[in-house]
Amino acid sequence: MPTDQTNQKEKIPVKQHSGADDRDLAHKLDVTGWALFFIWLGIAFLLNLSVGISMLGIGVITLVMQGIRIQKKIKTEVFWVVIGILFVLGGLWELFRPDVPLVSIVLIIAGIALLLSTLRKKTS
Repeated sequence: MPTDQTNQKEKIPVKQHSGADDRDLAHKLDVTGWALFFIWLGIAFLLNLSVGISMLGIGVITLVMQGIRIQKKIKTEVFWVVIGILFVLGGLWELFRPDVPLVSIVLIIAGIALLLSTLRKKTS
């Protein structure tokens, strides 16, 4: 007959997340993201980094924080994903300075996305 100690050794602990745990982790991630943002801005100002590098760093921080949310199975904030992408695009645009203005490209992409969203929706 197995003892209680044997049974305890055979059991694999499973950590169950509660809604409160997820909210606490989400809050910690938010605070961490803001802390990294301010640290990055301080570094950018201190080292007199270009606007492009500064924007690129902000975009990377924003996207990494949302990636961690995905990895931890916490609700991803689409708004911040879009902001992160825009900062990365803006930073790259500022660094490489192509002849085409960024605002024109963003407007075209936004228009195409809106058109595609209407075509994909099912009518009732």
